[in-house]
Amino acid sequence: MTGAPGGPAAPAGVAILLWSADPDVPARLATPFAMAAAAAAMDTPVEVYFSARSVLLLAPGVAESLHASADRSVSIGDWMRQAREHGATFLACTDALVAHGLTLEALAPGCAGHGGAVRFMARATDPGWRTLVF
Repeated sequence: MTGAPGGPAAPAGVAILLWSADPDVPARLATPFAMAAAAAAMDTPVEVYFSARSVLLLAPGVAESLHASADRSVSIGDWMRQAREHGATFLACTDALVAHGLTLEALAPGCAGHGGAVRFMARATDPGWRTLVF
């Protein structure tokens, strides 16, 4: 991806932190994955960091059972799959996994590994990267 002529250069990547994206409030869950899919479709590297209760979305079956609206034709799992298919990388916070009794091995396919506060802050302090927090 290139920047607009005469404009700023394209970012090196986008790091998305899911902090208040809670499975108990599914109406808030589609947007982060729509943003991840859009950025990845523009050939921008995207890393999605699952922290706090958002890590539960990576447990088998959870995201597939949630819908952001009354239109139940698309699940949160579908939104997540679309983001991954465009190239977004999903990373689970180690502390969040422990807090919720999960292990990386027990997560649904699609999680690329661990990524917590230090890794996210490395992206947030890198002047080439942009960050979004949901």
